[in-house]
Amino acid sequence: MSLRNEITVAMKEAMKAKDSLRLSTIRLIRAAIKDRDIAARTKDQCQGCGDEQILKILSKMLKQREESASIYEKAGRLDLSERERAEIAVIGTFMPEQMSQSEIEQAAVDVVNELQAAGLKDMGRCVGLLKERHAGSMDFGKAGAALKSLLG
Repeated sequence: MSLRNEITVAMKEAMKAKDSLRLSTIRLIRAAIKDRDIAARTKDQCQGCGDEQILKILSKMLKQREESASIYEKAGRLDLSERERAEIAVIGTFMPEQMSQSEIEQAAVDVVNELQAAGLKDMGRCVGLLKERHAGSMDFGKAGAALKSLLG
């Protein structure tokens, strides 16, 4: 089942269960995907977003909510922070399992060895290959730090 269909099924289940938080979060996800579909149509890509693009959208949404939650916590607005954390949990159900720090470091070592990267000038190629292989399942901030320690 494609990710788009999985999101649609989850929305129907949330409607039946009358789970308002889950339903509103899924509607936000669908709206973001629809925006990307409309933008793709203007570039003559009528088939819309694929699973890879949907994963990028979800990753961006997760990152936005993490930042918002931390800002709310610093401002003492725990009620809003809890709402953001709840949305993070809902969005996270559609993401593949995230890699651990040791798995990220091992993937970085594998890519460096495979590309025979020698220095920081090869960082872009390494990150590109990691994004191709591990889209949606890797925190690329951590991956970048691991690559810098290997290449620097």
